[in-house]
Amino acid sequence: MKTRINIATVEPAGYKAILGLEKFIESTPLTRVHKDLIKIRSSQINGCAFCIDMHTKDARKAGETEQRIYALNAWRDTPFFSEEERAILALTEEVTLISNHVKDETYEQAAKVLEETYLAQVILTIITINAWNRIGITTNLMPV
Repeated sequence: MKTRINIATVEPAGYKAILGLEKFIESTPLTRVHKDLIKIRSSQINGCAFCIDMHTKDARKAGETEQRIYALNAWRDTPFFSEEERAILALTEEVTLISNHVKDETYEQAAKVLEETYLAQVILTIITINAWNRIGITTNLMPV
């Protein structure tokens, strides 16, 4: 399999717009752990090999444990994730699988355990990684 179009080269303004959202997210107080969990879990759901590779490496460098990374696709069945992380992961799954809509109880749980601005940052992070996943999958980006 080979990489297809290079959007950053062919349409740099559009690519920079998405990159701008990524830079905004990196500037927020959203914790590195929360960002990493969102990025890995969404990428697992979407099947973006490039993003799974990148974000698991980033998470390890930031101190995330192998155990939590390996258990992420079964997070509901482990004791490894906090109440906040569970709310974020549930929201990540439902936003990523948006055709099923976000259930009121999922949103309400996230709103209960996360401050409003933080919740907005979580939602923007989920949306952004989904955009990156779609670019990676559509263009056949390969892990290195």
